[in-house]
Amino acid sequence: MQARRNAQARQRAASRKGAAINKMNEISIKNVLPKAALPGGEVIIEYSGRGLAATSQPQVRFGDFSAQVTMASSDHIVAKVPEPSAELGTSELVVATNGDTSRPFTYEVGKRLASNLHPVANPAIDAEGNIYATYSGRRGQKTPVSIYKVTPKGGVTPFVTDIVNATGLAFSQTGDLFVSSRYEGNVYRVDPAGRTELFTEGMGIASGIAFDRDGNLYVGDRSGSIFKISASKETFVFATLEPSIAAYHLAFGFDKYLYVAGPTTSSFDSIYRISPSGQVERFFTGLGRPQGLAFDSDGHLYAVASHRGRRGIFRFRDPKQPELVVAGVSLVGLAFDSHENLMIVDAGSLYRVRLGITGKPLP
Repeated sequence: MQARRNAQARQRAASRKGAAINKMNEISIKNVLPKAALPGGEVIIEYSGRGLAATSQPQVRFGDFSAQVTMASSDHIVAKVPEPSAELGTSELVVATNGDTSRPFTYEVGKRLASNLHPVANPAIDAEGNIYATYSGRRGQKTPVSIYKVTPKGGVTPFVTDIVNATGLAFSQTGDLFVSSRYEGNVYRVDPAGRTELFTEGMGIASGIAFDRDGNLYVGDRSGSIFKISASKETFVFATLEPSIAAYHLAFGFDKYLYVAGPTTSSFDSIYRISPSGQVERFFTGLGRPQGLAFDSDGHLYAVASHRGRRGIFRFRDPKQPELVVAGVSLVGLAFDSHENLMIVDAGSLYRVRLGITGKPLP
């Protein structure tokens, strides 16, 4: 009898030891960086467990879709978000190897709301939450639709049809949409029914636009000038910058400074900060192809760019240390809605990413 009890005790101890070993070997996802991504964006998956250390071919899935693993080590994996996951949005991320699978990790993948677009600047959002994005086309191309209107649920309808190379979008305090044409050098006002009227002309290669708190409109001529236009249409050159090979992108901060990005031939570009009197200084230098800009309600700047080999949307809580918050490729612009979502456009689509961050209100 005693021998049987001793054997049972040894069996229980072995079972506990085996369970402890299995638990030690179990794959556990600890964190994923950045906190959100779009298709093609690279994410870093931090994990614990010995299971992955012995293999060079771990599997990563976002929901039902397999991701491309570009690098794996004993404590993290780098993987690209698969394209089909954008149709679903938020996904359950799992890592598997040697027959072991981690518990699902809820991860924010941007949901595609519209495709077949051609944005070249930020989208714009009205008071009802509708999003406006361009089909800009090649230089001089008259496209069938200039601007599309996208409802929060993803319904897409043509909104404006008669502007050549529609580029920058911005809402005024009165609720009218203003649109620049980089081909004509004009800026148009668009009423809620989609009817257009010329607001001003002669703005060079007009690209990004933005309003200040006093209702003045600023227009970026990518050949090197920022114009300031009053409500009475008095116009003067507000600031002069290095020309951009693509477009200027404009946004106002709470400090009343105008922030401007514009990619050049350099891979070490700057975001500029322009005082209310027109004095130009560099806010941050060291970005590749900086484009769309936006501010959150805490006054932090967000920018589309690449930095130190990573691409997507960077937040500047510390102006010296940009942090990647959304991974993505070929991104162009962004805008916050009123429900803590970030609307992002790449070269052909519009996405919604749930960040839980409130955007800066209109001036």
